[in-house]
Amino acid sequence: MKTLEKLSALAGKYFAVLVILTAVIAFIFPSVFVIFGSYITVLLGIVMFGMGLTLKPVDFKLVFTKPLPVIIGICAQYTIMPLIAFGIAYLLKLPAELAAGLVLLGSVPGGTASNVMVYLARGNVALSVAMTSFSTMLAPVMTPLLLFLLAGKWMPVNPVAMFMSIIQVIIIPIILGFLVQRFFPVAVDKSVSVVPLISVLAILIIVSAVTAANAENVITAGFLAFVAVFLHNGFGLLLGYLAALAMKLSEDDRRAISIEVGMQNSGLGVTLASAHFTPLAALPSVWGAIWHNISGPILATIWANKSISKNEIKMKKAN
Repeated sequence: MKTLEKLSALAGKYFAVLVILTAVIAFIFPSVFVIFGSYITVLLGIVMFGMGLTLKPVDFKLVFTKPLPVIIGICAQYTIMPLIAFGIAYLLKLPAELAAGLVLLGSVPGGTASNVMVYLARGNVALSVAMTSFSTMLAPVMTPLLLFLLAGKWMPVNPVAMFMSIIQVIIIPIILGFLVQRFFPVAVDKSVSVVPLISVLAILIIVSAVTAANAENVITAGFLAFVAVFLHNGFGLLLGYLAALAMKLSEDDRRAISIEVGMQNSGLGVTLASAHFTPLAALPSVWGAIWHNISGPILATIWANKSISKNEIKMKKAN
């Protein structure tokens, strides 16, 4: 078990590197990995089940005790990212499939990796966890609705079918994981340290499958898709921070909201694009899985070396 725990820690630490290596290998040898395409939904369900195993009632406590930062963060999540995606797709004149895929990436909830980044950035981890959890629970309604309103310009969107997909692949596995954790806490406590390793392996297989299916598309549209994702992520991080600043939230709250808004659940984006659009539409989410796990640690490192002022701390305690 200790060996698995060490592997789990290493997998989490070098996740971005592993994603890049997996994508490169799948690009070079697509025929080896394309067979995993039919398992994408199951694999993301495993990741979400792992998230459910780590959720506890206290994670939702902040929503009820100090709801304002959570509400601000969730509103920023579901307005800034989809609207930026729409604007970038329009200004860059992306092909229809890439445009729809970028809007999809902007319309999914925050990713679980953001919680680690907020911790490293000395941000408000409780707020980060609450935002991830709550935005994920809202995803069955918000993601199809936003896609229907914004992506219908480029591709047909069936919001009901997408609602059902998110319930099946996100909500049900999370609830099952939460129930297992509630009724079998001892067993879960003994094995939960291995959950990151399983999640990383599942996401790597998802990335390999979508990269293999997009091997030709990466050559023709890969750079354009990366530029779009790079801009999308950068504006998300910046505007998330500025939104929290405008609402006069504390520095640790601003850091948490910035990272939560900027880092998306790329795995869900890949799954929904593969199921409801085309392999090319999944390409922005593949790039997101890579780039978000590079930009996140960079920003976290910068903030980790920039201490929060004593006045900020006093103001937060006073509130």
